[in-house]
Amino acid sequence: MNKATLSATAVVSALALGLPLAPTATASASERGHSQASGHHRSGSSIPFTEATVTAGADGAYSLSWKAEGVRRVEIRANGRVVARGGATGRAVVTGLPAADRQWFRFEADHGQGLRLADRLVKLSGTVNLRDAGGYRTTNGQWVTMGEVYRSDALANLTTEDLAKLRRLGIRTVFDLRMADERAKDPDQVPAGADYVVADVFAGSGSFQQMPKSPAEAERMMIDAEKTMVSGEGGRKAYTQVLDGIREDDAHAVLFHCTAGKDRTGWSSAALLTALGVPRETVMADYLASNTYRKAANDAVLGHLPPAQAAVYKPLLDVRPEYLNSGYDEVEAVYGSFDRYLKDALGIDHRELKRLRKDLLVG
Repeated sequence: MNKATLSATAVVSALALGLPLAPTATASASERGHSQASGHHRSGSSIPFTEATVTAGADGAYSLSWKAEGVRRVEIRANGRVVARGGATGRAVVTGLPAADRQWFRFEADHGQGLRLADRLVKLSGTVNLRDAGGYRTTNGQWVTMGEVYRSDALANLTTEDLAKLRRLGIRTVFDLRMADERAKDPDQVPAGADYVVADVFAGSGSFQQMPKSPAEAERMMIDAEKTMVSGEGGRKAYTQVLDGIREDDAHAVLFHCTAGKDRTGWSSAALLTALGVPRETVMADYLASNTYRKAANDAVLGHLPPAQAAVYKPLLDVRPEYLNSGYDEVEAVYGSFDRYLKDALGIDHRELKRLRKDLLVG
């Protein structure tokens, strides 16, 4: 393929040059957002933890940190045994745990509900940006359950081992947010027994049909695309499918993805987290984490291009605050409020929102 004539869709895919998606380095907790989560069931007691993180290291060690209000003692368990103890604020490094698909930790204080946590990133050979969409604290002190909803880049390069791991994680529904040409070029590999659902965000929109000629034009293309995700017919239909699927399948995990797992997937995660009551700054941190997870793959693409062309392509590969903010701006301009967006665009009224929160929040 002639690099000078790559389509915008191909650039966004970060696969047009035939480059492997090399895994990125493990991100710090501040870069990826806190890896916080909990179990399924609600109870009358609140969660005392205001912060809690699990960060997996390349050497097999796990760095843990926490803050809990009004407690004297915290214990952390893994695989049924206590691996760390401390007070209301603490840090610990845990080593020597056996290999696992995801290593879970149970954070428990001397009163209140505990939290079930894992590192956010799910490491697979065929993806670089597959991570848990849950594990965030809401404005009212509840927590979004981990292990229920996942977000990812494309699934075309999954290995047999990757697919088996996703099946063990309980993923039974996969929503593909990509356009028809992307799906045809790199068809998904999905876990055995999982439902595959096409939810084309840009269907009929004409987005990404021409290549920008300058960095400024590329930035404008990304901002306009974000607005199309919010108010375009394809976006409204696709995100309705995704949120309906999350509400309806409370027995298994759901995964949604696009090609890079950053823009269409990013708004899907932002819409879900905002609906659940997660603060905007936390949602933004989750969105911007794609820059960390995708850095090696993006650098590989840009490194194969002349500098002037790389400067034009870079805004297409990045996630930037102004991109996500343009989506929120479109919500305000078209619908007046996020609640009206949920109701008028995605069909989620107060009753359905209450059910979604009951299913995905704890505390």
